[in-house]
Amino acid sequence: MTGQPVRLEIRPALTDLHGAVHAGAFLRERRIAFDAELAGDPREFARIFVHEVFHFVWLRLGNPRRWSYEELLREELRGRVRGELGWSAEWRKRVLQPDDARRRTGRWREYVCESFCDSAAWMFSGVRSHKEYTLARRFRNRRRRWFVQSDVSNQISI
Repeated sequence: MTGQPVRLEIRPALTDLHGAVHAGAFLRERRIAFDAELAGDPREFARIFVHEVFHFVWLRLGNPRRWSYEELLREELRGRVRGELGWSAEWRKRVLQPDDARRRTGRWREYVCESFCDSAAWMFSGVRSHKEYTLARRFRNRRRRWFVQSDVSNQISI
C-alpha cells in the first residue's frame, strides 16, 4: 500500500446512524475507528480492518474501475444472484429498489462501495470462511478475477 498515514482508534460502543457498528472509516480525516470488542477477536479484526482500509482504496480507484465493478454487480442483479461477502453489503443489497442500479441512486452507490470493501476483505484478510460469506463460489471467483484484472490486488493506493 502507498499513501499518507491513516490513524487507527479503538472506541467503546461504536455506532453510526444505523446503530452499533464494528468500525468506521473517516476518509477526510484519514482515520479508522474500531469498536473495542474487536480487540478480543483477531480474526474478525483482520476482516473488518481490511474492509475499512478498502474504503480509502475505493476513494482513489478512479471512475473507470468503479464503473467496471458496478457493471459486475449489475450482471449479478440481472441474474438474481443472492448473497454477499459481508453484512454491510448484504443488508444494502436487500433494500435495493428495482430501478436503483439503472438510476445510480445513493442507495445503489453505497451498496457498490460496501460490496467492493467486503469483497476485498474476503480476498485479503486471510479469513477464508465466515458466516457472512453467503455469495456462491462461482460469483466469488468472478469477483476475484475482477480484482486481479483491474490491478486492485497489486499496488494499492490509499
